[in-house]
This record gives sequence, C-alpha cells and structure tokens, in this order.
Amino acid sequence: MKRLGSVIAALVLGLAGLTACGGDDSGYGSAPAGTASKAPAAAKLATADVGDYGKIVVDGNGRTVYVFDKDTSGTSNCSGDCLAKWPVVAAGAGTPQLDGIDASLVSTITRSDGSKQLAIKGLPLYLFASDSQPGEAKGQAVGGVWWVVGADGQKITTKPGASGNGYGY
Repeated sequence: MKRLGSVIAALVLGLAGLTACGGDDSGYGSAPAGTASKAPAAAKLATADVGDYGKIVVDGNGRTVYVFDKDTSGTSNCSGDCLAKWPVVAAGAGTPQLDGIDASLVSTITRSDGSKQLAIKGLPLYLFASDSQPGEAKGQAVGGVWWVVGADGQKITTKPGASGNGYGY
C-alpha cells in the first residue's frame, strides 16, 4: 500500500510539473524563472548611407532592407525557400519607430500565415540573409527583382558597382 501511495504521489507531482511548464495564451508561463515574457518590441526603421546608393532604409540593426518586384501592394509573394534567403522585416508590436523616414510611407501587411510584416509605400520589406552586417547591400539587383529602398520609399535600381557592393557570390 505504501508503494501505491508513492506512485500516486509521483504521478501527481509529475502532472503538476508538466502543467507548470505549459504556456497559456497570455504569453506568460513559458519564460525562464525570474523573467517575464514580453510582446515583441516595436520594429525600427532608419536611414543610412550605403555604398553608391545614397541614403537608404535600414532596419533597427542597421541592415539594408529590400523590396521584391514580384510583390504587389499589400501582398508578399515570397514564401518557402525565398524566405530562407530573404527574411521578412517583422512588424513587431506597436507603432514602428522611424528615424529619417516619413511615417505616412510605412505600413504593416498581414502575411498568409497571419504574421505581420513592415511595408513601405505598400510594398513588403525584407532583409538579405547574406548581408551579415550594417552597410552591406549584397542583395541589390539579385535576379533583377530585389532592390534597396530610398528614404523616400522609392526602390533604387542602380546596379552594384565595383565598390564592394556586389552580388556577394
């Protein structure tokens, strides 16, 4: 009988432990002890002088952002393998923080998976996976369909020059 009581006690403690590890829809309960889960921070966009392209739009880490010619206003056509090379600029929570960009140019689109992506003049924004640090624009003109974006929201179609802003492959 004593053994049965021990087994039941172990099961109860095990279930309690599993329940404590599970999250709930509040966003809390899955964070490590001593920390609180937070909603993703608001996205940041700014401008920076990059290569021969002048002042272009960059993300909060200073990485160059791009638009894709196959997208239409408000709709992303980059999915699957495309997203591995061209990750989205996630919208985060709240109003994006902008530095050097007119707020009227920036919006958010809802992707087919329900996630939110930042857009400029309605066109979704992406990063290029091969741009590993601020100041790189290796994605410029890739496939003739990926372009950096000027501070005015217009894509810049200048081809990469010999100044180190080449294709990166």
